[in-house]
Amino acid sequence: MGLPKGSKKLINAWAFYDWANSVYSLVISSAIFPIYFAALFADNNRIDFFGYSVKNTAMISFVTATAFVFVAFMSPLLSGIADYIGNKKRFMKLFVYLGSLSCVGLYWFDLNTIYLGFFFYFLALIGLWSSLVFYNSYLPDIAHPEQQSRASARGFSMGYIGSVLLLLVNLAMVMNPKMFGIAGEGGEASMQAMKYSFVMVGVWWAAFSQIPFHYLPKGTHNRKVSKDILWNGFKELRQVWHQLQGLANLKRFLPAFFLYSTALQTVMLIAAYFGEEEITWASSDEKTMGLIVSILLIQLVAIAGAQLTAKTAEKIGDIQTLIIINVIWASLCVYAYFVTTPIQFYIAAGSVGMVMGGMQALSRATYSKMLPETEDTTSFFSFYDVTEKIGIIIGMSLFGIIDQITGSMRNSILFFLVLFIAGGLLLTQVPAYKNRLKTR
Repeated sequence: MGLPKGSKKLINAWAFYDWANSVYSLVISSAIFPIYFAALFADNNRIDFFGYSVKNTAMISFVTATAFVFVAFMSPLLSGIADYIGNKKRFMKLFVYLGSLSCVGLYWFDLNTIYLGFFFYFLALIGLWSSLVFYNSYLPDIAHPEQQSRASARGFSMGYIGSVLLLLVNLAMVMNPKMFGIAGEGGEASMQAMKYSFVMVGVWWAAFSQIPFHYLPKGTHNRKVSKDILWNGFKELRQVWHQLQGLANLKRFLPAFFLYSTALQTVMLIAAYFGEEEITWASSDEKTMGLIVSILLIQLVAIAGAQLTAKTAEKIGDIQTLIIINVIWASLCVYAYFVTTPIQFYIAAGSVGMVMGGMQALSRATYSKMLPETEDTTSFFSFYDVTEKIGIIIGMSLFGIIDQITGSMRNSILFFLVLFIAGGLLLTQVPAYKNRLKTR
C-alpha cells in the first residue's frame, strides 16, 4: 500500500528527486563543465564542425538547442504511453539512467574526441529534461492544491542544498587535486579532477533517485501497449489545447510563461559561459575560483529566494508575485549588460539567485493549481514542458546566432530584457484565483 496523497513522507520523497538531479544543473550546466569546456579552448575558441568554423560558446548553444528539439518531440510521445499504461515511473527511470550514464561518459570529453563528447553532453540533456516531464507531473498526484506551492519550493530548495554539497567536494578536488590523490602537472591535475566530477554527478544522480523511485506511486492503470498508442501523447496535447479554450487562467498564463521561461532557462544555461568570457579576471585561477564562488552564491541565495517567493505568493497571490519577479529580472538584464568586473558579477549572481529558483518553483505550482481535475496529469505537464522546451530551443538558438555573428554574448542580454518585460505584461491579463475549483 502506497503513501496517501498529501503525506509529508511522500512529498519529501518526491522532492528528493531535485536533490538527485540538481547536481547536473549545477556541476555540469553551471559550474565545473563550463570551466572545463573553456579551458579546452583556451588557445583557440573555434571548432571545426564538418567544415564550418563555429565559436565554441555558440557551438554549445546549438548542441543544447538540438537536444531540446528531441526532448520537445519525445515528451508527448512518452507521456502519452506512460499515461495509457499508467506507469510513468518506468519512463522516469529510463531517462534518469540515460542521463546519469551520459554524465559518466563526459569523462571522455576532450579535443581528440570532441564529437563523442558532444554526443554524451547531448544525451545527458535529454536524460535530465525528459525525466523532469514525469517528475513534474507527479506534483498534483502527491500534494493537494494548497500544498503544492510549498512542495514545489521544497523540491528546489533540496536541489540547491544537495548540489552545493557535491560542488563543494568537486571544488576541493579541482583546487587541490593532490589531496585527493589526483596526479598531474600544472593544470593537468585540475582538469582530471573536473573529469572525475562528471563521473561523480552521474553516480550521485542515479543513487539518490532510488528514494523517489521507492515511494512514488506506480500508477493505477493496467493496460497493454498496442501499436495505436504511439501517438497518444500528441493526441493528448491536442486535447489539452482544446481544453485550454475553456480554462481562462491557463489560456492566458501559458503565453506569458513561454516568454519569460525562454529568457530564464537560457540565462541559466549560459550564465557561467558569460562569466568566463565577458568578465575581466586577473588570472586563470581567479577566474576558476570566481566562477565557482558565483555559482555557489546563486545556489545558496536561491534557497532563501524560493522560500521567500512561496511566502510572498501566499500573501499577495501567485500571479502578482510572478509579475514582480519579471520586473526584477528585467532590471537585472539592464544591470548585467554593463557588468565587466568580478565584484559586479558577484552582485549580479546574488541577485539572480534571489529570483531564479523562486520563479521556477512558483511557475510550476501556479500551473499545477490551474489544472482541471484529472487523473492523467502527465498530459497537462507534457504540454507545460513542451512549451518550456520550445522556449529553450528558440532562446539558445538565437543566443548562439547572436554570439556567432557579433562575437559577444553581451548583446543577447537585450533580447532577454524584452522577453521578461513582455512576459510580465501578459501576466497582468491572467485572472486572479485562489484554488483549482475557481479556474474551471
